[in-house]
Amino acid sequence: MQEVLKKKSGENRALAPRESRKTIGNINVQNPRMVCRNVNVFYDEKQAIRNVSIDIGRNEVLAMIGPSGCGKSTFLRCLNRMNDTIDSCHVTGEILFDGKNIYDASVDVVPLRAQIGMVFQKPNPFPKSIYENVAWAPKIHGIVESKSDADEIVESSLQKAGLWEEVKDRLDQPGTGLSGGQQQRLCIARAIAVSPEVILMDEPCSALDPIATAKIEDLIEELRTQYTIAIVTHSMQQASRVSQRTAFFHLGDLIEVGSTETIFTKPSHQLTEDYITGRYG
Repeated sequence: MQEVLKKKSGENRALAPRESRKTIGNINVQNPRMVCRNVNVFYDEKQAIRNVSIDIGRNEVLAMIGPSGCGKSTFLRCLNRMNDTIDSCHVTGEILFDGKNIYDASVDVVPLRAQIGMVFQKPNPFPKSIYENVAWAPKIHGIVESKSDADEIVESSLQKAGLWEEVKDRLDQPGTGLSGGQQQRLCIARAIAVSPEVILMDEPCSALDPIATAKIEDLIEELRTQYTIAIVTHSMQQASRVSQRTAFFHLGDLIEVGSTETIFTKPSHQLTEDYITGRYG
């Protein structure tokens, strides 16, 4: 549950008790790609996410912002069951993808994570060649049947990631030998090589310089035409540049969600305004 905001003429906006919080803004979108309802996350007895409900629209970038430890990365990892790798973690609620709850016991997480790919905060290319970094997952998932199939996927993925022209003459060289920004684009190429429908990005530019960051942001805008993207970022400037909708988290609650323009220019909740204006966080 999230905070209820009350605004009276001539008075400061008041914050309701945490147990009475409700998300401000419209959590629904038309034709959603993913539907999340009453999602809770526990690490043993500690609750990290509380009753989060939100839709993620097709071909949109949803930015998740909030102070460190607010739960935004934890929630992002729920979207492809990455939290399953943590023994103490327990998730309740529903996250629907193609109309099915991804936490249903019948769901195989391997193809799920191919459909809902993840790009992590720190670039993590495999200790393999640039070519094999991109071709490995399609081979594992049985997407390619021949060398020509693999060649086509590698070139197409690297082109979509804006990296092909920079590496086409050294595909046999280690991916770990690329610059940080190139490595991150290689990881994006690796994610899209298996034809996902959703791409999750957890602070993908936090370790990059401004030039590399600008390239990734331009890439996100291009990828949005083909994929649904959810991104966690500590940079409010980045959120305002790349996203169409923004969700603000605080202490495990989804406080406010709305169009990025509205969140950054006319937030309804006092906590959102305080964070946007730099009063904390």
